[in-house]
Amino acid sequence: MIEQYLPIFLTLTAAVLFGFVMVKLNEWLGPKRPDPEKLSTYESGMEPVRTARERFSVKFYMVAVLFIIFDIEVVFMYPWAVSFHDLGPIGFFSMMTFILILLVGYFYVWRKGALQWD
Repeated sequence: MIEQYLPIFLTLTAAVLFGFVMVKLNEWLGPKRPDPEKLSTYESGMEPVRTARERFSVKFYMVAVLFIIFDIEVVFMYPWAVSFHDLGPIGFFSMMTFILILLVGYFYVWRKGALQWD
């Protein structure tokens, strides 16, 4: 049984080894010319205006969570779309119910103003 997984283990080992070798080659062969501009917080040369410990608005996190939720929705739709002909009317109506629930959630979030960037 383990011999069936041997190609996977070899591929993963080769990938990790390749990544490690490339990082080390960059450290050994790459240019080493540090200057104050390169070592600054932002390489653009602009001084930071505020501290990095500043609090963000909750809306940033809300939009991120909403993106993840609606992105996961698409993950559930792919298998349904692939086997659409085999599922028949029950599969169709169950997916329409799923989409309707998502639309209700979307309109709720919209009405609450979570998508506003004011």
